[in-house]
Amino acid sequence: MDNFSLDIPNLTKSLNESLILSILRHEKKHGYQLALEIEQNSRGMFKFNHGTLYPILHKLEKEGLIKGIWKQEGPKRKRKYYRLSAKGRKYGMRHNHSWKLFFESLFNIIGEE
Repeated sequence: MDNFSLDIPNLTKSLNESLILSILRHEKKHGYQLALEIEQNSRGMFKFNHGTLYPILHKLEKEGLIKGIWKQEGPKRKRKYYRLSAKGRKYGMRHNHSWKLFFESLFNIIGEE
């Protein structure tokens, strides 16, 4: 692989981060929108629950890959919308490239049918 390889022992973690960053490439979204879009776009293959999604969002925000902005919705409800930072955009592109290399290597071994 290239000099930016996937964290093989933590593939699920890496995959979840890539899914989130990829969805945020297009526009800002709050957590529920992210989870719903990932589930819809994957035809139900990938699902996030609150206990999984929000810790990942907080980690990505702490690392500066995404930025969260609170927005008032209605008289009593606030939602946090997330958007990709410039650092997150670069990281996501490199990460997605690593995923492509990973799957090419995997399919070289198991074959495509």
